[in-house]
Amino acid sequence: MREIDQISGDVLDLSVRIHRALGPGLLESVYELVLAGKLASLGYQVARQRPVDIEFDGTHFEAAFRIDLLVDERLLVEIKSVEQLNAVHGKQLLTYLRLTKQPVGLLINFGGATLKEGVRRIVNDHRPSASPREPNYWRLECSTSQA
Repeated sequence: MREIDQISGDVLDLSVRIHRALGPGLLESVYELVLAGKLASLGYQVARQRPVDIEFDGTHFEAAFRIDLLVDERLLVEIKSVEQLNAVHGKQLLTYLRLTKQPVGLLINFGGATLKEGVRRIVNDHRPSASPREPNYWRLECSTSQA
């Protein structure tokens, strides 16, 4: 199993190459498709648009959200193609990380002139604050659906 830093490094290296070759401002789906293909050619398992179900208080919500790329079932990659990243983009990825209980994700914006200012590494350092004695309805569980 590859280390998360190696996976992240490969994703970033390929993203820079793709951005240089294709340029900024294309649709997110183009960058997603090309990045997924290049990662697969390096031997990574890559899921595109992976639906994620969540369960809360006994109610199941199918495909509550979709992860752009899930690499080796460990690294979430959220792809954007906007002029500038803003706080809501980071919150989106952090939500995905918390609900899937994954430790780290990459937010990559292909919309800028260079990729350097368009990359954010988001870390899920959330620790539930509820004590084990509190009722079950405070628990939020999630599971990923296989597409």
